[in-house]
Amino acid sequence: MQPLITLLTDFGVQDTYVAEMKGVLLSAVPGATLVDVTHHVTPGDIASGRYMLSRAWWRFPVGTVHLVIVDPGVGSARRAIAVRHAAHHFVAPDNGILTPVLSDATVVALPVPGSASPTFHGRDLFAPAAARLALGVEITTLGDAVSDPVLLPASAPAEKGVFMFGTVIHVDRFGTLITDVPAALLDGVSVVLVGGEVPVPIGRTFADVGSGELIAMVGSGGTLEIAARDRSAARLIGVGAGAEVRFRPA
Repeated sequence: MQPLITLLTDFGVQDTYVAEMKGVLLSAVPGATLVDVTHHVTPGDIASGRYMLSRAWWRFPVGTVHLVIVDPGVGSARRAIAVRHAAHHFVAPDNGILTPVLSDATVVALPVPGSASPTFHGRDLFAPAAARLALGVEITTLGDAVSDPVLLPASAPAEKGVFMFGTVIHVDRFGTLITDVPAALLDGVSVVLVGGEVPVPIGRTFADVGSGELIAMVGSGGTLEIAARDRSAARLIGVGAGAEVRFRPA
């Protein structure tokens, strides 16, 4: 099997940054398969990058190397790390973006090459480390062990009085509001309130409502999502990540 490397960044595709990293990877690992998870994480949005990583990484075969770069602290004292978890490898800044894969993990700090640009560790630090892992280099030879990687707090619904409160954790490109409310909490619930007082009925899929109408449903990630058929729910309701969702448990 040829080495498989995924890329998840906030670089976009307008500039040469992604291509430069791919050039480094392919020069070191000719024939590697490179998969773009996304390059459209909101710039600097570590929490959004963490969410996208949590959905995607485990869909890939064992042995995949994941290059994950949302790095507002590039060039600062923040560490660079490599991680082995569940027979996958990850390289990323130590800013919490790898939180979903840090349990039962081997973590090492990557030394910064003296020749690395202080503004482009993706090309000069992370891509070379990912290439070495793809070639089968043992992770423990890449740097010193890390026992305290940065962890972002998990988002979870909370019960207050007669209501359960959840949070919008991501807005996808369709304007769908993705929340932290798991499907198991929605048994018997028929309506949720979004962004304060906007009531949204719970259904099964977009086709359950007419064009332009709101619907809440369990999405493909297993949590509550609020969508608008043929429109953006985020724009229609006027909310985004961090917005409150509440409902009365059955």
